[in-house]
Amino acid sequence: MIIGLERSAIGTLVDRTTRFTMLVHLPREEGYRHKQTVKNGPALAGYGAITVKNALAATMTTLPEQMRRSLTWDRGKELSAHAAFKVETGIPVFFADPHSPWQRGTNENTNGLL
Repeated sequence: MIIGLERSAIGTLVDRTTRFTMLVHLPREEGYRHKQTVKNGPALAGYGAITVKNALAATMTTLPEQMRRSLTWDRGKELSAHAAFKVETGIPVFFADPHSPWQRGTNENTNGLL
């Protein structure tokens, strides 16, 4: 995920073999800035796990079968709906080890270039 001006965000999906890159608009949660913040509540930036999951699932299901064999995520809170993502899309989800960005090198490099 890349956070931009005025806290807007996009998600990046990169195929490791072909380097085909898709940018996914990540909408903020409904009611962002209108809800009182509480400990362990919704994400402060407004990008919660459910909204991120819905945006990524909608994009991934449009791809051809050979381009959606698996997905590797980091360990951010915004990606904690991985089980629901797998059930909804049928795409297995893997996780990089903590503090190991080199395990997702293609995606991290793409984020840096953007």
